[in-house]
Amino acid sequence: MANIKSQIKRNRQNEKRRKRNLGVRSSLKTATKKVTSAAESGDADAATAALGEASRAYDKAASKGMLHKRAAARHKSRLAKAANRSAAAE
Repeated sequence: MANIKSQIKRNRQNEKRRKRNLGVRSSLKTATKKVTSAAESGDADAATAALGEASRAYDKAASKGMLHKRAAARHKSRLAKAANRSAAAE
């Protein structure tokens, strides 16, 4: 345990951020899984709808500093490719 007052505060802040980021990361994984499972099943409409929600979630995470904006763009691009492949297969 830290003895320095500023480090004690920093530890509190880090723990609070860690817990918040944990929830955001979990929701991003869920949104990603929804898109990929819909794309793999061949349901283009569901994949497109899930893609919109996932894109919004990634943009929000990037704007809050949870994720780098280029990392968010990369994830969104890969999800869009998967959704487009399922739409083209139909």
